[in-house]
Amino acid sequence: MSDVTERFLRYVSFDTQSEESSMSTPSTDRQLDLARALLRELRDMGASNARMDEYGYVYAAIPANRPELEKAPALGFIAHMDTAPAMSGRHVKPRIVEAYDGGDIVLNRELGITMRRADFPCLGECVGQDLIVTDGTTLLGADDKAGIAEIMAMAARLLSNPGIPRGPVCIAFTPDEEIGRGADHFDVTGFGAAAAYTVDGGPIGELEYENFNAASGAVSIKGVSIHPGDAKGRMKNAILLGMEFQSLLPAAEAPMYTEGYEGFFHLDHFTGDVENARMEYIIRDHDRERFEGRKRLFQAAASYLNTKYGGGTLEASVKDSYYNMKEQIKPHMYLIEMASEAMKDAGIEPRVVPIRGGTDGARLSYMGLPCPNLSTGGYHYHGKFEYIPAQSMEKMTDVLVGIVKRAAAVQAV
Repeated sequence: MSDVTERFLRYVSFDTQSEESSMSTPSTDRQLDLARALLRELRDMGASNARMDEYGYVYAAIPANRPELEKAPALGFIAHMDTAPAMSGRHVKPRIVEAYDGGDIVLNRELGITMRRADFPCLGECVGQDLIVTDGTTLLGADDKAGIAEIMAMAARLLSNPGIPRGPVCIAFTPDEEIGRGADHFDVTGFGAAAAYTVDGGPIGELEYENFNAASGAVSIKGVSIHPGDAKGRMKNAILLGMEFQSLLPAAEAPMYTEGYEGFFHLDHFTGDVENARMEYIIRDHDRERFEGRKRLFQAAASYLNTKYGGGTLEASVKDSYYNMKEQIKPHMYLIEMASEAMKDAGIEPRVVPIRGGTDGARLSYMGLPCPNLSTGGYHYHGKFEYIPAQSMEKMTDVLVGIVKRAAAVQAV
């Protein structure tokens, strides 16, 4: 078993789900268990200045090993420790399907859970590889423990092989990325890198420097509850008003109908009764002008219904979450070129694709740390059908080492 696979299997045994309702950082104390384990491993392998701060962020450095590179700008690698609240990450029981034959994969015979090739055609990309899968009762945690494993395997290789030339390398592991707070307390100055990569993508070869502009939207609705027998002309059903609000948004601009650069409105939560209801949305678009237009439409829908049903019936609010990092990466396209060449060196065809979501790197790029995103090799994140080929993690470790070597070659010149 390869070093990166062994590390990954160890890291997924930690339950690190984040929790959106929590106001602490990290949002769950269980993330600290993995943080402490990673800190010990970094110190044991000889990383410099390995430390964990009061918020659970783990930082370390690997110094340059050539005199001419000691003052070169440092290059960083970042992954997040938490897993998504969407499905349990407790008691993960990974299994390796060796030399996958291309058929259906029975995840849990007792519960009748099968990952069917017809439902997941991307399995065809992985024939012959060793797939790490779940037992059908939890997510796997490749998002982003695969990224952590790859960075740690890279660090171990660099530190144990002085023949690999390197400039200064910085490493960080963050909490709470899955709930949008991974960059909240990130110490960009203390991290010490001039530029970095998040290792938090999907299928191998993905290289991303464009992401959604993102906002959260909320609608609070005040209804009037009257006995149904006496309701004519008097009842305001907050649930029906919420449904009417939703009907004013473009029906075809929901996540299930969009792809690529197409934005959307996503109704994520809808709770309430006749008297009071609340709707929570996420609003996304790669294009900043269209993004601003979506926010205006959201507010206009509430204003229209207030005109129709009376002022104060609906209260709509919108809060920006993060922005498209493309504008921050464009002056630093050497990062994309280095990663592309390192992928080709490892026998991987790079595919530049837009992120239909966000990463810590999107916010960090606006905090002065240009930070595109690299693939980890995983598929179907946040659910029981998540899997990752062991060979993809091995190749991505090669890519990370290759990026360090390419950066050293450029810095030396």
